[in-house]
Amino acid sequence: MAIRVSAIVAMSENNCIGKNNDLPWHIPEDLKRFKAVTMGKPIIMGRKTFESIVARLGRSLPGRANIVVSRSDFKAEGAIVCPDIETAIAQAKNLAEDQELDEVFIGGGAQIYGIALPYTDRIYLTKVHIDVDGDTFFPDLEKNWKEIANENFSGNPPFSIKTLERV
Repeated sequence: MAIRVSAIVAMSENNCIGKNNDLPWHIPEDLKRFKAVTMGKPIIMGRKTFESIVARLGRSLPGRANIVVSRSDFKAEGAIVCPDIETAIAQAKNLAEDQELDEVFIGGGAQIYGIALPYTDRIYLTKVHIDVDGDTFFPDLEKNWKEIANENFSGNPPFSIKTLERV
């Protein structure tokens, strides 16, 4: 069984994904979707993203194998630490195979998204329809992505939930 590598991200119109190591908006529907889509599946993230989750929740993401990419000797309770993205993806796929799952996730931040993009087959994208003065940005996507789903939501701020697949 092929195991898909998917990224899950929320970004503004100007590709902002963060400010001061946190989300620059609060969209409960997006957080619920993140949880529903990733629950039970391994999720790969960088050290700063992992630390921001622990600061917010007081622990690693429950119900998912948390895999942290760090070149340092970082140790984290509730997480598997890997030295590079290739090792992290291999570890995530091994866990997925053991559990008969068909998907693993890339959960950020910007540097991890950038180095994982060549390995990524699908993107679960929440597009927040505002420009944000942030400090962390998602890399520009090449043209080889096709939108396979799109749902628009009014709200403050308005947003769309999209699914993209590599073509």
